[in-house]
Amino acid sequence: MALSKFHFFCGTSHPCELRGVDDFSSSNGTSLIERRGSALSFNFDFRLRSCLNHSNAVFRQQDGWSSKVHAVGQLCQEIRDSRILGEGVDANYVNGLGKPFRFPRQQKLDKIVVAVDVDEVLGSFLLALNKFIADRYSLYHTVSDYHVYEFFRIWNCSPTEAEIRVHQFFKTPYFTSGIDPIPGAHSVLCNLSSFCNLSVVTSRQNVIKDHTCDWIEKYYPGLFKEIHFGNHFALDGTSIPKSEICRSMGAQVLIDDNPRYALECAEAGIRVLLFDYQNSYPWSKTGSADSHRLVTRVHTWEEVEEQLTTETVLQER
Repeated sequence: MALSKFHFFCGTSHPCELRGVDDFSSSNGTSLIERRGSALSFNFDFRLRSCLNHSNAVFRQQDGWSSKVHAVGQLCQEIRDSRILGEGVDANYVNGLGKPFRFPRQQKLDKIVVAVDVDEVLGSFLLALNKFIADRYSLYHTVSDYHVYEFFRIWNCSPTEAEIRVHQFFKTPYFTSGIDPIPGAHSVLCNLSSFCNLSVVTSRQNVIKDHTCDWIEKYYPGLFKEIHFGNHFALDGTSIPKSEICRSMGAQVLIDDNPRYALECAEAGIRVLLFDYQNSYPWSKTGSADSHRLVTRVHTWEEVEEQLTTETVLQER
């Protein structure tokens, strides 16, 4: 039973190789090949993640095969098998820009590279911050008070004082255990993961990297390939523009609530879903981002899924 071999990517930049039975031999007489008919050959360590059972499985090739592998993602880079594609047909990776939410015509196994913001998109940061500010400084605000996402303007203090207060917030349970996920985000992201490569791109500071990663793994386990930090409004360190991060990772779409970031990335040729949860984010309605042809406003995670799914299906026809 000889199969043509093909390559694919499993959440890393390194190719994996699937080979037919004839390419392997068993040293103990009872191999994965005999049980399943084919085997995966790797020369590196990687983690396989699933959003179905909220668990991670680590596969390591160390003198044999690991028996604990929960999920393998769809093939998404390159396939060459004449029995699948027909003689002389190749499926090549496509990565380019198209019209607003009209993705380039892609082969069915290609995935859209999507960058996702954290605060107010994945988690309710402001609700937790407002509780801290009220208890510590006797300043009482609701989300509807934030006509701009610049806290010093809302709290009537200097930018430096606002940054100090936010960093104090980071050290309290209001931040470490008080941020809830945005409704609908997890289930929609699970659906999107079947045809999207999802990564986090946040303006959060480097000082809260570890907690942010832990929080994402708690509420969105196994869904994100990478997590990038812009380190904006930090007390120290260099900040990186979101557009630069998105371009470096090849993002085709950004999901973000901030119109400034939306316009910045749209002008860099990246399509943006401007997230305004239930039409309740005043800051997201400022500026000229809505007028840009690459920006589309959405009010729920279900609308995010509809935008990405509908246009992807149209491109495959």
